[in-house]
Amino acid sequence: MLSDILTYFPPLALGLAFFLAAALYASVGHGGASAYLAVMGLIGMAPVEMKPIALVLNSAVSLLAFIAFGRAGHFRARLFWLFAAASVPAAFIGGWLQSPDPAFKLILAAALVFSAWRLAFYRNAEESELHEPPLSAIIILGLVIGFLSGLIGIGGGVFLTPLLVLFRWTPAKPAAAISAAFVFVNSLSGLAGFLTKGGGVPQLAGFLLPVVLAGAWFGSGWGSKRARSVAIQRALAAVLVVAAVKFATY
Repeated sequence: MLSDILTYFPPLALGLAFFLAAALYASVGHGGASAYLAVMGLIGMAPVEMKPIALVLNSAVSLLAFIAFGRAGHFRARLFWLFAAASVPAAFIGGWLQSPDPAFKLILAAALVFSAWRLAFYRNAEESELHEPPLSAIIILGLVIGFLSGLIGIGGGVFLTPLLVLFRWTPAKPAAAISAAFVFVNSLSGLAGFLTKGGGVPQLAGFLLPVVLAGAWFGSGWGSKRARSVAIQRALAAVLVVAAVKFATY
């Protein structure tokens, strides 16, 4: 399969697309799965091949993003563990199931576009305006986001990060750090669910892994250290639009 893809799509063009996707997504603590799925859909890959590749690359990129944001002091362990405890089992179940109906993906796309619009014009919250999310909200959101992540083949950062910021539960950079760890564990759980069902990981994942890691190193370094919070929010808005386009068209 790998040789067939590279025959029709030059390695440089394919690698550049994945590098840029990883850099953009890692800058906001995400793994890039929705962008990878969009690119793979454009080159005509089957969904059964796309899902494991996206989850493998997502795991690697989000881990590197988590390391970068964690070293910069932005990680909030308590919030991460609460969300992860609810989401990981749900992601495993979602990974075991088939992808959802296209109409359902259109609803997700509309929600992401709305979130992107809100973030693009959102005023940064002061520390005094931040508050802890209620435990019931964490459990419900963790279950829903985890299940959707495994079902679609993503890590869930596109859903979690805007919620953390817009509900004023964390500033933008801590939201990115929490989401990076969240994406990592959910991607691994979703991949485990997929493999448990008898699926395999195509060769293309190994070809693209060094490319996305290079992009993740570049993007996470900028996002965790040099970027201002407003720049993170606008980059996140761009990420949500990319994800929405993917959901709406594939």
